[in-house]
This record gives sequence, C-alpha cells and structure tokens, in this order.
Amino acid sequence: MISYPAIDPVLFSIGPLQLRWYGLMYVIGFASAYLLVARQARRFGWQELLAKLDNLNLMLIVGVIVGGRLGYVFFYNPTYYLTHPLEIPATWSGGMSFHGGCLGVLATGLWYCRRSGLDFWRAADLYAVTVPVGLFFGRLGNFINGELYGRITDVPWGMVFPDGGPLPRHPSQLYEAFFEGLVLFVLLWSLKAKPWKKTPLRRWPHGSMLALFLVGYGVFRFGIEFVREPDAHLGLLWAQLSMGQWLCLAMIACGFALWWWRMRTGSRRLTGNSAGGRNQTKRMLTGQ
Repeated sequence: MISYPAIDPVLFSIGPLQLRWYGLMYVIGFASAYLLVARQARRFGWQELLAKLDNLNLMLIVGVIVGGRLGYVFFYNPTYYLTHPLEIPATWSGGMSFHGGCLGVLATGLWYCRRSGLDFWRAADLYAVTVPVGLFFGRLGNFINGELYGRITDVPWGMVFPDGGPLPRHPSQLYEAFFEGLVLFVLLWSLKAKPWKKTPLRRWPHGSMLALFLVGYGVFRFGIEFVREPDAHLGLLWAQLSMGQWLCLAMIACGFALWWWRMRTGSRRLTGNSAGGRNQTKRMLTGQ
C-alpha cells in the first residue's frame, strides 16, 4: 500500500477568497488547450480561426460548465434535482459530468461556428486533439481533492483516501490522467493530419479526429470504470455496468458512426501530378 499524499486542496487563501488546486488545474487545462489550438491554427494558416479564437474559447468554457452540470443533473441524479430545482445552478456544491460537458462543448461550438462562418468539423479536430491535456490536469485535481477514487483493492499501489474508508483503493484518478490524458493526447497528436491512403492520395476528412477522440476516450474510460467506485446513489446498473460505462458505450457508438459518416461524405481525393496538384496535396496534408 502507498500512502496517500494528503495535499491541502486550498493552495492559498486571502481572507474569504481561496485558490484551490482543483480550480488551478482547470485553468491550466483550458490555457494549455487554448495555446495548442492557436499553435495549430497558426501552423495551418487559419487566420479566420485565430481572429475569433478568444470568443470561441469563451463559448466553449460556458458549454463545458453548463453541459457538465446539466449532464450530472440528468444522467446521475435526476430524481433529487427534480425535487430541488433551485440547486441545479449550484456547481460549487459538486457534481459535474464529463459526458454532459462534451455535449455542451459540441453544441456551443457548432452554434458559434455556424454563426461566425467557421468550418465546424475543421475546428472540432483542432480542439479534439487538445482535450486530453485538460483531462490530464482535471484528473490530477480530482486526485488532490481525494474524490472519484477507485474500488477496494489489494494491489501494492492501493491508497487509503480520506473519504474512502479504512481500506486501500485503486487511485483511479491517476489511471484516468494517464490513459485519458497522456496516452490519448500522444495518440491523437501523432495521428492528426495523417494520410490514410496514398494511391491515389486521400486524407482523413475533417471530423475524423473528433471521432477518434470519442472512441478513444470512451474505450479508456469504459475500462477504468471497472476499478472506479460507482456513484453511491446509483451503484451498478443493468449488466453490472456503471452509468459512466453506459455513457461511454453510447460515446463509442457515436464516434464510430461519425467516423463512418465523415469518411463517406467528408473525404477528398487528389489526383494529378501537376505543380498545382502537388501544392494542393501539401496544403491538405498540413490541414490548410
């Protein structure tokens, strides 16, 4: 058993104001994603996105918060909030859903891109490959808070969490930080803008990175849920799967459906050996 590093969740306080590690992790995650999206947009010469990046990011942050809260309300505790509707906006009391936040981001991103004339699928790909960075820092924040811990275990690296009882548990937050954050980021970042057939040259269409993210996150989260403690008020549902696992199965199905649809409707074929064709090929392979 490894000792849980009891870290004060409050980084520092000034009077009634507090800066918590969890909030700092969110800020670092959002900032990292912003910088990585801006880096890609500059590399691909997408000036239209760069000009509207601040407004788009603001909308996406709103989408994460509103979608994450509503997702928790409707997916995890609808009965309680139907009888306590005034507590729905109380995000400070805890209760956010990643799957709800994902839906919120997609909805606000689609609305803003259509309103501002940006290519939604192209923007979605740039953001999709950066989301795991935010997930990595967010799960570290969960670990520092001692929340979302795993099930009881006898593995040598099990930890006794402050609110998890006297028995050691899986540090599932660290599993998620590693697989949903670090591993998924490396996979998506290495695959972005890759050709999938070379004769004749084809390129993964815009939207394919989003599809791969949905599948990748869903697979990693589904597996880790087997060692993560299910919500006490829900427990395990049909087929002994948690709510998170059922939502991940839906996410994986949507990812495969999106991949199939974008490959059929969004892929583009390049032919010819002219200088113009070669220049167009270069632009497509760099995402321009």
